[in-house]
Amino acid sequence: MERPAWAPQGIDISVPSVSRIYDYYLGGSHNFEVDREAARKAMEFMPGLPKIMQANRAFMRRAVRFAVDEGITQFLDIGSGIPTFGNVHEVAQQASPGARVVYVDHDPVAVAHSKAVLDGNPDCAAVSADLRKPRDILGSPEVHELLDLKRPVALLLVAVLHFIEDADEPQRAVAELSAALAPGSLLIVTHASFEGMPISTETASGAVDVYRNDVRNPLIMRNREEIARFFTGYETVEPGIVPMPVWRPQTAPEDEDPYTFAGYVGVGRKA
Repeated sequence: MERPAWAPQGIDISVPSVSRIYDYYLGGSHNFEVDREAARKAMEFMPGLPKIMQANRAFMRRAVRFAVDEGITQFLDIGSGIPTFGNVHEVAQQASPGARVVYVDHDPVAVAHSKAVLDGNPDCAAVSADLRKPRDILGSPEVHELLDLKRPVALLLVAVLHFIEDADEPQRAVAELSAALAPGSLLIVTHASFEGMPISTETASGAVDVYRNDVRNPLIMRNREEIARFFTGYETVEPGIVPMPVWRPQTAPEDEDPYTFAGYVGVGRKA
């Protein structure tokens, strides 16, 4: 397989990547055939996956605009993936010029492409780090230089927590990050779930198996109660922890694809 110029040296391009598969679902171009094959295989069980990802991205944009309306101009996006049109910094800086954004991901392709996209933007940076190691994130030079943690920050955990197994203590990681944030900070979360799926759990489990076996990355489907635990220490803003089309929609939820109701999203404010 020929390595394209944008692919960093040292990565195994024969193994699918979660972030590149997500890029494919969103119609991006930074993915390989191995990623597209895995995506198509997962879609055999769950054909609405692209609709879910598009709704996920639309919620993220609404949540970022909400944060700016609340006076927040600092964003820490962990598990940010490969930047595509309408990413956090574009939405935030359009609404509030000078807004600062730090992207964090452990995928070398995502980080390298983020740095290329952000070149020349002094208010944004990309960090190579893992959600499971909050100290590495909080101690990074980019976070220290760009974010003032004594003022409110919007912490985005969008489509990332469901890739962290319980054994890796995702709640501990979120709690450690949250402890470093000032009162008034926002936690923005999206999370996959079998709840709300327009297909049976048995059928949807086929897509989960593709991620585990082909992508070599677990996809942990949690219920609403389990997802709500990530908001410990936060007061969820209206309308609470809900399916994506229901959170402060710009279009009628009943017009949305049934798949977009799979999983939950929420925004919490730190007391």
